[in-house]
Amino acid sequence: MVSVRDGIHGFDVTVRHADEGWDHYIDKWDLVGPDGAVLGTRELLHPHQAEQPFTRLLRSVAIPAGGTRVVICAHGSVHGYGVAELTVELP
Repeated sequence: MVSVRDGIHGFDVTVRHADEGWDHYIDKWDLVGPDGAVLGTRELLHPHQAEQPFTRLLRSVAIPAGGTRVVICAHGSVHGYGVAELTVELP
């Protein structure tokens, strides 16, 4: 789940993953533009086994002029990218 805040500058992203502790958890998510450029990264500094799903905010994201969508890409400490992706149409 993603909710866009402050127009297109802040993103609340909710992630669900079967975190297993420090050896296997979601360690970040990226906000990626249509051209593949990473517009922002939200580092996740610890596992969230007891907090599922969990929501974290990424603020002050600069969206290129004319940008109409972004992709949220979750990154896992074991499986890397491809854990989850979600395309978000911007207002």
